[in-house]
Amino acid sequence: MRDRESRALEDLLRRGARAAEGPWRPPADVYRTRDGWLVKFELAGVRPDEVKVELSGSHLRITGMRRDFAIREAAHSYSMEISYNRFERTLEFPEQLEPCATELDYRDGMLLVALRRRIG
Repeated sequence: MRDRESRALEDLLRRGARAAEGPWRPPADVYRTRDGWLVKFELAGVRPDEVKVELSGSHLRITGMRRDFAIREAAHSYSMEISYNRFERTLEFPEQLEPCATELDYRDGMLLVALRRRIG
C-alpha cells in the first residue's frame, strides 16, 4: 500500500513539474519538396480546432492545447507519461515563408503543413 501511495505522489509531483516547465514541444519532421516544404508534427490526441499555425519571416510557429478527455471522476493516475497542456513549437527555415501558400491536413494524429511557393 505504501509503495502505491509513494508512486502516486511521485507521479503527481512529476506532472506538476512538467506543467511548471511551460508548454511542451511536439516532435516534427521537415521535408524539402519540389515546390516548397512539408512539415509533419506529431499531435496525437490534439483536436484540429485547438491548433494555430503562424508564418513570420523565416519562422513557422504552431501553438495549441492537448486536453485529457479520458479523466473520470474519482479516477487516480497510476502512471502519467503523456503531456497534457499547452504546446508550442517554432521552426526556422533557410528562406522567407510569408510568400508561401499554406495547406493544412490532419491525419492519424499528424498535422501536415505544406508550404508551397506561389508562382507568378
